[in-house]
Amino acid sequence: MKIRLLLTTLLAASLGAAHAQQTAKPEDTEVYEPVPPVVMPGKTTADAPSDALVLFDGKNLDQWVLTSDHKAPANWTVAGGIMTVKKDVGNIETKRSFGSYQLHLEWRIPANISGTGQARGNSGVFLASTGSGDLGYELQIVDAYQNKTYVNGMAGSLYKQAIPLANPARRPGEWQTYDVVWTAPVFGSGGALVTPAYATVFFNGVLVQNHTALTGPTQYIGKPSYQAAHGPLPIKLQAHGDKSEPLSYRNIWIRELPAAATK
Repeated sequence: MKIRLLLTTLLAASLGAAHAQQTAKPEDTEVYEPVPPVVMPGKTTADAPSDALVLFDGKNLDQWVLTSDHKAPANWTVAGGIMTVKKDVGNIETKRSFGSYQLHLEWRIPANISGTGQARGNSGVFLASTGSGDLGYELQIVDAYQNKTYVNGMAGSLYKQAIPLANPARRPGEWQTYDVVWTAPVFGSGGALVTPAYATVFFNGVLVQNHTALTGPTQYIGKPSYQAAHGPLPIKLQAHGDKSEPLSYRNIWIRELPAAATK
């Protein structure tokens, strides 16, 4: 009796679903709002679209300050449309803070680079700078062209957290590109972590990090963890202390992403 009742119930549900499908209209699932904003793309994928904030256009460092002193200008060298790291000056970071965003930047290891491993063209972009020095979430920059090092510290890695899916590095002297989608972590009441940070990274057009979850800010020694809640933060560029020749940056722009786009 129970089996017959179950079969009858299943049949009724199936007939009801079929009837609903027959009476449904295409417009029942058509959505017209909200209308996406119009954005004019750049002439190439490297050019800033119309809604981007240009962080470095080759002319000046007006959007940047010293990490060690936010009142001091970021006096790295600017010449010929590029900026070059000044290691004795230290790290620089954006004046503005950002939540989730799309970032484009280009970097170049000098053709005359010397050294090996981590001491060869080392820098980094901290996707969110949580404080002085090298505090924050680091996407590693280092020479990865025929230069052996630990793979969770090579170019394209989320330093000490995630190995890149591929190594598309160009030889020293050639420009490299990072295109990043950064999803900022979300914290709830009392500072408890609700969702971690995520990073998607294209390195020279090749996907090397696919919506990778970070387990906390970068740690040089030990395991990362989320120990302190935070909101929007600056983006930081590293002046690494190794003895190799300093690298250069150009064409840096950012598009802030609405909260709805990061869920």
